Parts: sequence; structure tokens; C-alpha cells
Amino acid sequence: MDGKWRLTVDEAFCASHQLRNYNGKCEHLHGHNFGVTVEVEGTRLDPKVEILVDFGELKRLTREVVAELDHAHLNDLEPFRASNPSSENLARHIYRALADRLAELTPHASLRSVSVSEKGSSRATYLEE
Repeated sequence: MDGKWRLTVDEAFCASHQLRNYNGKCEHLHGHNFGVTVEVEGTRLDPKVEILVDFGELKRLTREVVAELDHAHLNDLEPFRASNPSSENLARHIYRALADRLAELTPHASLRSVSVSEKGSSRATYLEE
């Protein structure tokens, strides 16, 4: 049986948003310290260094994507003008922005999932099978 490796990095950003059509207090302007967890996986290590992905490079790519969201009013950003900046939609947005960058970085790993949390006790995870 062949095994696989899964690497995880965490990042965070601060932003405000409003959930349209929510019919509750989250429809009003409010902010969060969002947490982001990125998982990559692969079945082959780089033959020279014997790592799946350099953690520093994975963090750099994640920071690049998250920097576009940090200290912004998410509703004003293009991806969220028509769709709500919910944790679910944020996770999908980050996943798609990160997938191509990771593919350019290494052929040995693929993006497994992206999770976004508004509080430490709850999170939304997006993955593509």
C-alpha cells in the first residue's frame, strides 16, 4: 500500500463584512479575525530534498492570497460583490486562488482543502474532488 503526506499551514487575516439577506445581526457591518488553514497532499517527495513542499514557500503563497483580503471590507472586493463573503465562499475563493500558484510551485503536491474560521470553534472547509 502506498502512503501519502499531508502538510498543513495556518494563516490569519482581519476583515469586515456584511452577510446580505441574513435576517440577523450578521447582516450588519461587523468584523472578524479570520483563521485560514491550508492542506496540501502528495504521494511523492522531492527527490533531492525529500520534502513534499517547503513550508516557507507554502506559507508565502498562502500569505499572498490572504493579503488581498486583509484589512478590507470584503463586500467591496470583486469576488464578493455578487456573492456573500461567508466563510464558505471565502474558503472557495482562497482555494481557487491558491491552487494555481501551488501547481506552479511544485508538481509533487496538490491542494487538498482550505478552511476558514470566524471563531476558533467553527470553520468552513472547501475542497474539490
